[in-house]
This record gives sequence, C-alpha cells and structure tokens, in this order.
Amino acid sequence: MKATSRPGRAACLLAAALTVIAFCAGDALARSHPFGPRTRSVNDLGNQFVPFHAHLWDLLHGRAEGGLLVNWQSGYGASFLPDLGTYLGSPFALLVALFPRDEIDLAVYVITVLKLACAAAAMTGLLLACRPGRWWAAGLLGSSYALCGWTLADADYNPMWLDGLIALPLLCLVGEWARTGRRFLPGVLVVALAWTANFYTAYMATLGAALVLLLRLVLARPPVRQALATAGRAALTTALGVGLAAPLVLTVYFGTRHAYPGRVRAFAPVPAEDVLARLLPTSYGWGSPALYVGTTALLLALALPFHRAVPGRVRAGWTALVVLAVLSLQWAPTHLVWHAFATPQGSPYRQTFVVCGLLVIAAWHTLSHGPPGPRALIPAAALFALITALAGRSTVLRPLTWPVLLLAVAGALGGLALLARAGRRGPLAGLAVALLLGAQAGESAATTAVTTRLHLAHLDDYAPWGERQDRQSALIAEADDWPRHRTDPGREQTVGNDPLVVGGEGAQYYSSLTSDVLSRTLTALGGGWTSRGRSVQSLDNAVTDVLFSVGARVHSPPDPHQRHSPPAAYPAHLTRRDVPPLVTVRPRPDHRPFGDSPYRNQEILLGSRVYTVPPLTVRDDSGRPLPDRRTGAGTARTRPVITARCPAGTQVHLWAPHYSGTARLADGTATLFNAKDTRNRAAMAPLGTAPASGLLTIRLTPNRPGGIPPGAIGCLDTGRLHAAAARLTAGGAREVTVSDGTVHARLPAGSRGLAVLAAPRIAGWRCATGDGPARPAGEYHGLIAVPVDPGTTSLTCTFHPPGLRLGTAVGGASLLVLAVLTAGAALRRRRTPMPPTTTSPRERVTTAH
Repeated sequence: MKATSRPGRAACLLAAALTVIAFCAGDALARSHPFGPRTRSVNDLGNQFVPFHAHLWDLLHGRAEGGLLVNWQSGYGASFLPDLGTYLGSPFALLVALFPRDEIDLAVYVITVLKLACAAAAMTGLLLACRPGRWWAAGLLGSSYALCGWTLADADYNPMWLDGLIALPLLCLVGEWARTGRRFLPGVLVVALAWTANFYTAYMATLGAALVLLLRLVLARPPVRQALATAGRAALTTALGVGLAAPLVLTVYFGTRHAYPGRVRAFAPVPAEDVLARLLPTSYGWGSPALYVGTTALLLALALPFHRAVPGRVRAGWTALVVLAVLSLQWAPTHLVWHAFATPQGSPYRQTFVVCGLLVIAAWHTLSHGPPGPRALIPAAALFALITALAGRSTVLRPLTWPVLLLAVAGALGGLALLARAGRRGPLAGLAVALLLGAQAGESAATTAVTTRLHLAHLDDYAPWGERQDRQSALIAEADDWPRHRTDPGREQTVGNDPLVVGGEGAQYYSSLTSDVLSRTLTALGGGWTSRGRSVQSLDNAVTDVLFSVGARVHSPPDPHQRHSPPAAYPAHLTRRDVPPLVTVRPRPDHRPFGDSPYRNQEILLGSRVYTVPPLTVRDDSGRPLPDRRTGAGTARTRPVITARCPAGTQVHLWAPHYSGTARLADGTATLFNAKDTRNRAAMAPLGTAPASGLLTIRLTPNRPGGIPPGAIGCLDTGRLHAAAARLTAGGAREVTVSDGTVHARLPAGSRGLAVLAAPRIAGWRCATGDGPARPAGEYHGLIAVPVDPGTTSLTCTFHPPGLRLGTAVGGASLLVLAVLTAGAALRRRRTPMPPTTTSPRERVTTAH
C-alpha cells in the first residue's frame, strides 16, 4: 500500500485530525491560550519566538526597521539573517502574515498545531511506505509520534524544533527513495527544505534517517555493490540538499562563532528510573528524555521481539536499534554526536524525538505483520509492568499518572486483544479500533494538559498581547523618527525582545546569536542582562542615550504579569531628549581601554567628564560599616544602607551588577535590581536627584545574597552632558539614511578624526569614505568607526553577514551539480529505447504456434 493511495490519504488525514484534536483538547483542559485565560508563552516562546514571528510579520507587511540583513530594532543593530535561519526558516512561519498583528500569539499557536499535524501525516506516510498495513493503525501511530513526550514537554514552546519532527520521517522517505533508486530530485529538495527550516534538528533527523537506512540495508541483504550504490545515492542526495541550504546554514554557523559565549556544561546522565518514567503518560521533568509515545505504541514495540509473524531478522534488527538508540541518550560520546559535539545549554536530550520515531517504526513492524497474539502481548505486558515498577521510584511521575496509565493500558491491551480475535472486519474489529484510538487520544490529551500546566509552574511565563503592549506601541509610534534618532521601548521590559513586539529601536535583544561585542560593550557601560549574557537589556541612562542617539524613551510600570512586580505606580509615558545623530565625528578620540567603572567607560566613549564617583559606605541594620559591602548574607544585613555625597542637583545612579533586591533614595521610588549568580546581571539605574545637602542615603532591601562594588554611585552633571551632546551634534553628520544593510552619512566639511556609527561593530561591516574603496570597518570601544580626513564629506557602511558569500557559492555549486545530474538523467531516459507496445507479424505467428 502506498501513502498516495486512497487508504494512504485517509491514514494521513486520520493522523493529522487525531493529533489536532488531542493537542487542542489538552490545552483546553489546561485552560491555556487560546482556549482559556492562562498564557502559553513560557520561557523562550514568549521571550524569543513570538517576538521574532512578530518581526517577520512586520517584514512581510513592510513595517520593520531593517530587512533580511540587519535588524535595526534590536541590540542597536543586529545581524538578522542568522536569526532568520535559526527561528524563522520554516515555510510555516510565513503564515503569520495572515493574522492580525495583535494576534501574533494565536498565529504562533496555529503554526504549532499545523506542524504537529504535518509531522503526524509524514510519519504515517513513512510507515505505509516501509510496509503495507491497516491504514487506521498507521494513522494512530503517526499521531503517537507527533504527540510524543518530546513534543509536549520540550518542543511545543520551541516551535522551530517541530520542523525536525517533520523532517525525520521525510528524510527516512528520502532514504527509501535512495534504496530503490527513485526520486533523486525530490529527495534533494526535501533535504534542502529540512535543513533550511531548522538545521539544528535537521542534523539530528539526518542521523536518525541514516540509521534507519543502514538497518534497512542490513535486513534486505542486497549485494555489496548495490548496497554501496544505495549509500552513495543517499550521501549525494544529502550533500546536495545541505549544499542548497548552505546560504542560510553557513550564515547561522558563522553567526554562532561571533555570538556571546554561553555556559559550558558537562553532560550528566539522568537516573535510569527517570528515563523509564518518561515512557509513561503525564510524566514531566526538566532535563530528562521525554520518550512517551503512547501506551499502544510502547506495548507494540515491546511485543516486537516475541511476535512470531515478524521475520526473525526484522525483530532482532529493530529491537537492537531501539535499545541502542535509548542507550545512546545516556552515554556522553554519543550524546555529543547527537548534538553536533556541543552540549546544549538547556535540555540535554533534544535528540529524543529521533528515538521516539524509532519506537513508533518498531511498533509498526509489529502491527503491520498482523495483530500480536497472547504469546507476544503477555511478555510485552510483563515488560511494561516491570518498566512501570522501576519507574515508580522516579520523581518525574505525577499523581495523575496512575489513573491515566490504568485507563490507557486497559484501552491498549483490550483493543489489541480484540483486534487479534476479530480480524479485519466485524463489530469486534470496530470496537478494537475505537478502544485504541480513544486510548491514544485520551492519554495524549491528558499528557498535553499536565505538561502545559507544569510549564507554567516551573518556567518563566509572559502574558500575550494586551493593553500594556497597545500602550507601549502607541507611544513608540508617536515618537518614532528613525533614523534621525532611536526610540527605546524602555527599561521595564515585558519580554526579552520588546522592540520586536512593540516597535522602536533599542539595546534590548535576546537570541542564541547575540553578538559578543554587543554584550561586552553594553556590560562595560553598565548594562544588565539575563540568560548568561545573551539577553541584553535596555539601559535607562542619559549618557548612553546620547551615545546611541536614543531621542525618545518609553517608561512603563513593571509588568503586573510578572510575579515579582509591584503594582503599577504610574502610567506608561514618554520622555524625549536632544541627542546627536547616528554618525558623529571625534576629532580627538580617546583610545584608553575600558576599565572596571562603567561611569568612566561612558565618559571615555562620550569624550567628556560628566560624572562624580564618590566614596561610599555600606552599613548594616545597626549602623556598623560592612567592610566587604556584602548584602543579604545574614540577619544583620537584611536592610543595609549606602551613604555617600554627591554635588547638589546631580542625578544619582546606582551600579550594582551583583545585587538583587530594591534600592530607594530617601523617600523616592524603589528601584528593582535583579542579579542572580551567573545567569542575571543587574543594570545601572537612576535613583533620583541629589539633595541640596549632597548627603545621600540609599536604603537597600536585598532578596538574596549579593554585593555592592566600591564605585557603585555615579553623580551625573546634566549640564555637562548637555554641552557634550551639543558638541557631538555640531560635529556630527548632517544627514543619515539607513536601508537594511547600508548606512550613508553626509559629513560636515572639514571633518577630521574618527567617524563613529552608533551601532555595535559586529563582524561583516565594511565602510568607505567619499569615493574610496570599502574596507573592513574599524572599532571604537565596540562601535563602528572609520578614520576621516578633512576632504571627506560622506561615509557609506555596508553589512554582509559572515558566511553568506561562502554559503551562496556552495549553494550555487550544488545547484549546478544538481542541474547537470538531472539533465543527464533526463537525456539517458530519452536515449534508452522504449519497449515495443505492439508485436511484429513474425512474433504473432510464433505466439500462435
């Protein structure tokens, strides 16, 4: 039976429908958006993926600042093509254009559901292509694959990973085509699409498909020459497909080379009982392999070694592959192979979907040879009982696991037993099908509901679009005047990528590809970050606003959705500032290296002294000085006080990157600092104005151990800052135009020194003055810089993402090879003589005799 036949199409539709119904029912049970009031934007879904889809919406509707090369809204100018390849490479992402802008959360949810439906259909097609069998059974197992534990626990809030879920069965089909010598061109295109959609999971899916093809060859035992030819076709198909995806893949690869380094962690396998427990419905645990594929599929996979109707080689081969794949999850060398030789910073079991796919294919080999009888089901049930008993000690099991498991086992065993007795037709067969489909849908819906609720309990979560974003977006639209100046969405962020969601052009940026130079530069200037430096935050500071041409800034109350936020004390509002243009000229640039003090670093970049950094004293509750300035470490340090002196009328700033809690100047508003070990760094913040006496009393309320550095207080002279900004404006560009990856500035006559573009000097920028040649841009304390002579009146800087030229060359070469091979194959087919459609008179006479 082929998947393209009528039963095959029915099977694919059944798998897709069953998947959508179970998944949506589970979210409805959990009262999760869009079926209830609870948000589903947890962790990076709210911080990264929804914002990047919002930016794609803006790009498709011509409303984004920037284009495919540069995203001018984030990080003061970030390379966008690597982010596109990482988060938005899937063709499904384009569907956001069909939704209203303020329904971007719904758009991402619909895309997620569609991807799950396609994964179910793709696996169903693969099963029927591997071996004919009952169409409804293929649909059931296709759905069990799409709703595996990995999907529900890890991938439904990492929607770009779901492209790997679709890619695995499609790449296995490509292996089947290579084995039979068919569909070379479609195979190459499938590989290219998989690697373009999400190269990370496509790499894992390619490894899984290679294992499946290898096993198929071992079981088929073709002649050595034929086996080598098959391997060669598969390798060539994969190489050309990856080559076609190279423009995006290599851009992402080089983007990671220039990204801020994340945490390096060693792999540590989880206890065996946790691995076994994740095979059961409703189990949930962070950092363990979510192997759940449904009770029916698991029982069928366990029955495979005992099912006599299945050839012995098939039983032994698929059983061995599944066991080895499960063991590879727990061994450090194979763990590294699965993850391209780099342990992930988050969940260390991202390859689990491949193992789930192998379990489902093994289950199909059991059922497609006929329903297993008691001789296979009884030992399978015994193994299942042993797994359950061993898993009972695991903490990843939930109270709901046991009733759901009991009903699922009853439905699965009852359905399989009835199926073995009833044959293909009759009332018993219909009842068996109903039991099996009901058990699959019910336990998957329950598992979806439990994991959705536990996501909210264990992960950060963010509210969907609402009144807060409406207000922020309206204020930004009112003030936005890019590229004359930037408009920052503000320090009180809603998600980690506010500029992509509500508009504007700010420092804030969260990506796996956040550049090293951006993170280090903003850190040196007093900026804060989370996610160990890859989620940089806006910096509410007048000096950095001048340095980066931030002429308007939104000030919002803390997001009430966040648990740590106090009630809103003021409405969101806008402040404006006169700032220099994006391109300024420094006649005498200060090349001293940055030091430890962000106040002095800001002055070096500004070219003027504007701060007073006074000595300070930190005292405990009883008034005794704390020589080590540690806070929150003991009962006597629960409410320490900082004292210092600032010139009257200056703006008081506190820089305490390792302090967590609130700080209040006199009777002013409490300001939150949120440092946490190596994960979060607190940003410099303004506290208020120094009184006429100059004596400062800053009251601290720490919520965890931290510390205050010796130069923590900076007193900003706003008059000096205004004069410095006026000088930069007078010598700055007269006109600046920005178009995607090109910046053109008209400089005043007689400019001399160093032209500085207020954007991070990420790899890929080249600049030219006047009619001169373009050269790699220089750097001035992390910003783009170009020397200019008195005769220079214009500056042009262009950006080309590293890896794009090489990737384009590789892609072009792959396309050329593919075209030659396709044309050659077509020519050979034309030259091959066709078999005669009629017989000659001589043949007719011979036949008659």
